[in-house]
Amino acid sequence: MIKKSRRLWSLIISFSLLAVVPSYGNVTIVPAFPGSSGTESVSGPSAGQSEAGPGISLPSAGNEPASQTQTSEVNNIAQPEIQSEGAVLMDAATGTVLYSKNGETKYYPASITKIMTALLVAEKSSLSDTVSFSKSATTNLESGAVTLGLAEGDKLTVEQSLYGLMLKSANEVANGLAEHISGSVGNFSALMNARAKELGCTSTNFVNPNGLNNSSHQTTPRDMALIARAAFQNDTVRKVTSTLSYQIPATKNASARTVSMGHKMLYSGDSRFYPGVIGGKTGYTSLAGNTLVTCAEKNGVRLIAVIMKSKSTHYADTKALFDYGFALKSSGATVSQTSQNTQPASSLWVQTGSKWYYIKQNGTKASNEWQKIDGVDYWFDSDTFMATGWRELAGGSWYYLRSSGAKALNTWVESSGKWYYLGADGVMLKNTVSPDGYRLDSSGAWAR
Repeated sequence: MIKKSRRLWSLIISFSLLAVVPSYGNVTIVPAFPGSSGTESVSGPSAGQSEAGPGISLPSAGNEPASQTQTSEVNNIAQPEIQSEGAVLMDAATGTVLYSKNGETKYYPASITKIMTALLVAEKSSLSDTVSFSKSATTNLESGAVTLGLAEGDKLTVEQSLYGLMLKSANEVANGLAEHISGSVGNFSALMNARAKELGCTSTNFVNPNGLNNSSHQTTPRDMALIARAAFQNDTVRKVTSTLSYQIPATKNASARTVSMGHKMLYSGDSRFYPGVIGGKTGYTSLAGNTLVTCAEKNGVRLIAVIMKSKSTHYADTKALFDYGFALKSSGATVSQTSQNTQPASSLWVQTGSKWYYIKQNGTKASNEWQKIDGVDYWFDSDTFMATGWRELAGGSWYYLRSSGAKALNTWVESSGKWYYLGADGVMLKNTVSPDGYRLDSSGAWAR
């Protein structure tokens, strides 16, 4: 009888307490206000917001959070110091950008253009096809342009031409291949631009197949990484760009000769050699400076590095990118790219343990600042990690960051038995009346 009475009184007390809580509809219950303790559950206005991490799609099951040791390792991985004006490091498996410096800036690509030329030729012709070189293909090249010395009427197979294109970087060979595929350089350039768009490129305009100087011939480090990603998935392109030397047969103006790969990171005896490099392409013009595209693979991880507008630091910068990328991947850090519709593709989230940080387009971590990502505001503390819970920021304003990191807006929160209201800008209201008619005191609490 006594037990039944106690249960009855407990129910009465519970219903009495519920009766004094204002009817706000769905209410978000959050961690305790600073200085108090409490637990969290989420419902109502935040429905649909991910509570596992930032408001983005998280990695698929099987990617376990980094251990404490891995977290320490990630925190100790320094951002590479890149001297070139533009650079991108891309995970070839996913297309995720791991590092970017001016990744969306347009530059002249010079001969790394030939990666797109080689990809299209490999996709649209047979290696045994014969390429007949015309007068237009072999003449009217700018002074100093690299060539194989081909003349009108010379013939090579597509396979021989690809080695002349990618190892010697012969510009008349690029023209001849373009005419072989599309009938003219202009038609082939249109094909290049269409293929670039298919690959997700947004700021590329090719006007020739070789990369010789033209004010309208431009692309970005990110776009070139996307092109290179597709090219190194092609068996023919990958084989050609990993070959150190190849013999070209005799032509009208030259006897048989051997052409050698210009990319120095492929040579084991060179000081610039990098273990794991499987292919790449160099470039240089007076307008472009040094450009370089490189693909490397270690322990099943394949990365693409793109360097643009360099002053002879292209090899050192590429090494720094690969060192950073392979260290990042081996640390166990989970990288998730933000939507390209609202943020540059080079911006990304990185998870270490249960914490998240955000790498901005310039390659630096967000720190002590707001970032709007996919339309949601996030605060990053001075330690670079995404904030959750309460924060008092400039001017003494209080904000609440959900466990997803998203700034709470137009909603009530409860802490240690007191209710607070976050306005349209996320600032906690004080000494006023909430939009739904409840008075708030000088501390921001609902004055019951």
